[in-house]
Amino acid sequence: MAKLKRALGLFETTMYGIGIILGAGIYVLIGKAAGIAGNAVWLAFLISAVVAALTGLSYAELSSMFPKSAAEYVYSRKAFNSKTFSFMIGWLMLFVLIVASAAVTLGFGGYFSALFGTPLVPVALLLIIALSALNFWGIKESAWMNILFTSIEMIGLLIVIFFGAQHFGSVNYFELPAGFGSLMSAAILVFFAYLGFEDLVNISEEVKKPKRTVPKAVIYSIAITTVIYILVALSSVSIVPWQQLGMSKAPLADVVNTAWPGSSALLSVIALFATANTVLFLMVACSRVLYGMAKQGAMPKKLCTVHSSRCTPWIAIFVVMFAVLGFATIGNIKTVAEMTNWGSFFVFLSVNASLIYLRKTRPKLKRSFKVPLHIGWVPLLPTAGALFCIFMLAQFEAGMTFLGICILASGVVAHKTIEHFKKA
Repeated sequence: MAKLKRALGLFETTMYGIGIILGAGIYVLIGKAAGIAGNAVWLAFLISAVVAALTGLSYAELSSMFPKSAAEYVYSRKAFNSKTFSFMIGWLMLFVLIVASAAVTLGFGGYFSALFGTPLVPVALLLIIALSALNFWGIKESAWMNILFTSIEMIGLLIVIFFGAQHFGSVNYFELPAGFGSLMSAAILVFFAYLGFEDLVNISEEVKKPKRTVPKAVIYSIAITTVIYILVALSSVSIVPWQQLGMSKAPLADVVNTAWPGSSALLSVIALFATANTVLFLMVACSRVLYGMAKQGAMPKKLCTVHSSRCTPWIAIFVVMFAVLGFATIGNIKTVAEMTNWGSFFVFLSVNASLIYLRKTRPKLKRSFKVPLHIGWVPLLPTAGALFCIFMLAQFEAGMTFLGICILASGVVAHKTIEHFKKA
């Protein structure tokens, strides 16, 4: 039986993390976030970075213990030994990845529309099909495409920082249009920009020496992208008023065009590479979660079929493609991003809880990386990460929370249905 190929080293894996994190939020959501948090939008990125880092450390330790696809499913199963709860977490992670993919394709469609005047949704659908084909072609090919696209998108962000540095100090960077509440609302929105570090663990079965490589890549990717995000946020509001950014469909293109008239097309083209890059690896990660859950027996076995020559889980890849195509037709990126964030915070809560519980129940289990700071068996940073996730979940509107609960409930129904057919 064909198996996934271990093809990625530390450089490729770290670039994978940087590329998937950088591509979406900063190019697509910074405008909407600035419209909510004003000149203090950089603080929203900082708050989200803290939450991401705390949970990222938990992922790093858990990945050093269990380097498997469908990581969140595996972690919760190892910790709590509940098939139903583990399936709910895996189901929610699938939802998060699928909806995040749809959100970023809509961002791609927005920049493409600004450049060429095309309708948004059809362009997004074509991108999904093309990237699914690349995903099928091979992980090594996808990784090198990611390195190329990541290099291009970093050039675009460095251009923004270069022009912004000349205007630093021109505004009050602590100005909030509607107080602390608006800052937290913006932090919830821009947390979407950090999604991606967790997807590294879901390609563990395609990474060389994963117990050492994956934890390092998680930490490096969060640290590098946090610095870039804060500098870009400061630069953006230094050049363009936050009110104007909040109404822009292509915010970073408007920022550079203001500082360098006639250059908006350049940033829009770079943004195409950035958003396409993120979609590619969100869909890669999603197909590996589906593959991993099938391999663990939680999904139909056909979904863990690996193509004999391409060494990729081809059935899972095309199932994900059709699911993303469906969600991309929603057409509202803000709604889609908030749905993604709610699911992410819940999954991250379960990941932090899994680590805390495993510290108590399996303290002697070999760990290549261990989160520092603890009191007795209680790890302080994962505990803080769990509390942050609870706090952030409490900030969502009731309608979004209800939707999230419905998704979890649908996971229970799906699990019971799959178990029923397995016994039939």
